[in-house]
Amino acid sequence: MISLKNKLYSLLLLAGLVAGMSACDNDDEPDTTPQPVLTVTAIAPASGPVGTKVTITGTKFDPTPANNTVLFNTTPATVTAATTTSLEVTVPAGATAGVITVTSGGATVKSTTSFTISDRTVVEVTGEIKANTNWTKDKLYLLKGFVYVTAGNTLTIEKGTIIKGAGKDADPNASGKGGALIIEAGAKLMAVGTAEEPIVFTSANDPGKRSYGDWGGIVLIGKAPNNRPASTAFEGGIRGTIGAGTDAADNSGTLQYVRIEFAGIALSSTANSEINGLTLYSVGSGTVLDHIQVSYSGDDSYEWFGGTVNAKNLIAYRGFDDDFDTDWGFTGKVQYALSLRDPEYADQSASNGFESDNYNPGEPATGANSGLPLTEPTFANVSHFVTAGTPSTATIKGSGGYQSAMHLRRNTAISILNSVFVGSPEGLRLDGTATGTYKNALDGKLDLRGIVLSNNLTPITGKGEITNDQAIAYFNTAARKNETKDLASLLLNSANFSLTAPNFLPQATSPLLAGATWEGKGADAFFTKELFRGAFGTTDWTKTWANWDPQNTIYK
Repeated sequence: MISLKNKLYSLLLLAGLVAGMSACDNDDEPDTTPQPVLTVTAIAPASGPVGTKVTITGTKFDPTPANNTVLFNTTPATVTAATTTSLEVTVPAGATAGVITVTSGGATVKSTTSFTISDRTVVEVTGEIKANTNWTKDKLYLLKGFVYVTAGNTLTIEKGTIIKGAGKDADPNASGKGGALIIEAGAKLMAVGTAEEPIVFTSANDPGKRSYGDWGGIVLIGKAPNNRPASTAFEGGIRGTIGAGTDAADNSGTLQYVRIEFAGIALSSTANSEINGLTLYSVGSGTVLDHIQVSYSGDDSYEWFGGTVNAKNLIAYRGFDDDFDTDWGFTGKVQYALSLRDPEYADQSASNGFESDNYNPGEPATGANSGLPLTEPTFANVSHFVTAGTPSTATIKGSGGYQSAMHLRRNTAISILNSVFVGSPEGLRLDGTATGTYKNALDGKLDLRGIVLSNNLTPITGKGEITNDQAIAYFNTAARKNETKDLASLLLNSANFSLTAPNFLPQATSPLLAGATWEGKGADAFFTKELFRGAFGTTDWTKTWANWDPQNTIYK
């Protein structure tokens, strides 16, 4: 009996061991799927006054609002709505600028960007503006993607208003286009600031984190003449075509006391895919442009594609490519223009003060409209400053180097009067064919008078069919009153080349305060017949409204 019980016990024990071993034998693979962790990936908007609703996007939030803790810097905010990927909060009273901290499920994470406490409500602007619209200085406007003001409508911007351009990643259409304001043909932009309260278009990035080409820029499109086929597309991915402009007096609005900062975005690696700081397509002479500063443009500061618009008091500050680019039959007039360059930054295409073309190739002037009108603007009282040191064709931090103060090519007939150019490797590059650019110069269509070149490696050069001797002989014709002078002899202000606190008024005995000539195209009634050469006599017209440190300016 005992033996039988022992046998039964042994059998039961063996069965238990087998069952236990079977239970431990698991053929399932371990779960290696990455588990979500607490993150904050975006904040929208990134600035606003107390009371602003803010959406925080991320992962592994608690869907119960009260189970999430949010701090604006160190001030707690109430979470009003929650999902696992988003939290809605209201900026609390007492909040200060800084990162946003989220605690949920025992973990804590901080945002990678700061939230700025603003005195103004943020208004996001996308798509099209299809009615007359007013923007006021009590709000801050954020451009996302290309924003078009359509034909027949006027956008009016109050003095003192701040507009920020968002980068490519904020494009609501996910097409990689930075914020840009595009005034289509038949529409108007009325942006009238004052010296005390300029209108500012700037980067959406925080102070210290802004850079060339953070956003697109401003584009005005008019109905004035140009010399390209009507079907010619705009550069930079802007919709539509340039059209066959016939209204020389067309009016695209007014820009006065306006700053445009950190624009000029590159939309791709393809040539001519950029938008400039201020781009003007076939803009007519009914448009008013004066007291405009373009700073840190990632492409040209200003580019005119055809048109007849006139302008006064333009600043190109620390641009990347060319300062003043004229193409496609632009025939307007400009007086008082300043270019102050950072000698460490230039573009791979070789940066110039002026780059002037009829079009590419432009010689001879054939094709649509027989290539007419020629690009034939007149600029007067221009100052272009690159460096007081030894000019260099290579830059330290840019993608390329400097080339010419004036690169005049492809059948251009530009005229430049009573102006000073300092510190480019080349002063004048006269470039083209004997029957194009050079003939325009000999015939007086291309007219350079009262020019001072200084601190150049090569003051004057000829290219294409124009020889060096021909270019030099043209420039030095006595009746033109052009000069090549030693930099010290100009008696510039000691702070003339300062990038943060410049003073452009020449010393009292500077030779630049006299010597202007207004013969030929300078006789036009548009021009004030100044005695001085360059953009400044004894009055600094940049005072009050210009900004020499937009990188660190707090806009809120």
